[in-house]
Amino acid sequence: MNPRLALVGSVVGAVIVALDGTVLTVAQPALRRDLDTSFAAVQWTSTGYLIAVASLLVFAGRLGDRYGHHRLFGIGMLGFGGASAGIAVAPDVGWLIGLRVAQGVFGALLQPATLGMLRASYPPDRLRGAIALRTASIGVAAALGPLVGGALVAGPGWRTAFLLNVVPALVLGALAVTARARPVAHPVRLDLPGALLLAVTLACLVHALVASPGWALSAAACLTGAAFVRHELRTAHPLLPTRVVGPAAPALGMLVAASAALSGTLFAGTFLLQGALGMDAFRSALTSLPLAVLMVAAAVASPLLLRRAGTRRTTTVAMGVLAAGILVLSQVTSAPALCTGFALIGAGFGTVMTAATHGVVRQAAVESAGVAGGLQQTAMNVGPVLGVAVATALMGSDGDVAGPMAVLSALVLAGACLGRLLPGPDGDERNDHRRSEDRPPVPERR
Repeated sequence: MNPRLALVGSVVGAVIVALDGTVLTVAQPALRRDLDTSFAAVQWTSTGYLIAVASLLVFAGRLGDRYGHHRLFGIGMLGFGGASAGIAVAPDVGWLIGLRVAQGVFGALLQPATLGMLRASYPPDRLRGAIALRTASIGVAAALGPLVGGALVAGPGWRTAFLLNVVPALVLGALAVTARARPVAHPVRLDLPGALLLAVTLACLVHALVASPGWALSAAACLTGAAFVRHELRTAHPLLPTRVVGPAAPALGMLVAASAALSGTLFAGTFLLQGALGMDAFRSALTSLPLAVLMVAAAVASPLLLRRAGTRRTTTVAMGVLAAGILVLSQVTSAPALCTGFALIGAGFGTVMTAATHGVVRQAAVESAGVAGGLQQTAMNVGPVLGVAVATALMGSDGDVAGPMAVLSALVLAGACLGRLLPGPDGDERNDHRRSEDRPPVPERR
């Protein structure tokens, strides 16, 4: 696939998914009033999506490895756009929940493909810039989503907010489906039993984190997870090959820890700003704006940091910055200090997300790029659910955020220890040279 087209598709696909999530968060109170439904039913518009997307991401990535990432991307975009249009005309909350589950299924198809297309189109030493641009675009979407969504909800209504991504999703999806691509040289075999066991495990895990209490679901996740590991060790064609999971495991652990800490902190921070500090929604959004700004700036600067310092040092230091930002936020009350805390969080998380994602995708062979992308996206979906669950459990009825934020900061520091298992500058260079077969061939001089 043409590298520029792959980059455009990757960026737009990631932005569409990010925008949709922020729009739903802003629109939930309005749609609850309009549809005259319960809070629990409205929560299922998020829970249903999370369960569907998290359970299917890895298998969807494997489908991309077999049938072509651009095809899975196109199908996912068309379905995601169609489900968004359906939400805009949903007659009741039942339809809304069903369409959100459908969005999760199609989102699972397109999200790993956004990274698989990049890995298949760029050699390892050029992935840094492409992944950095993708991360920066997600940061922009995270900053603009609440503002644009809020304006649409307050103006034409919550239904129009879901029409934002319909046209770009349908257009790019149609282009991707109809585009010609080279056939996959050695199609991988699909591990259907493994895919089913992993899907059930992740679905139970996500639901257990969202539900309260979720002991039965947690036990089910442990049982099916153990069955999945046993199956993977015995099958000849596992869904998660050791050569993919082994090198990626430290970076995936860091992504889970960082995304959990970010989402848990933002959840608790909302209660701090709008509760204890008495800010309205608009002022609290302005106070947290440095997070998005520094996240974009950090993503842009990450390729240079990776070249000079390597993945190990870059991610480890960035995790420290993220932990420091969370601690600052938990101890201060003045607006400048709060902005400083949010800025540190944005700088740390933007760098970790770019560098760790680069570590996961770069180390995967082209024929396993979809699985690597699926693992990265799974980490980025499970982490936030875990973080919010931790913050909710520790806040208690008094709304105290110091305790939850201290625990989330400790989680980040624990994740930073995994950085010691990542390659330094020399290791990155050796890896790039070792994968020179991924580079486009240079015409022979005559």
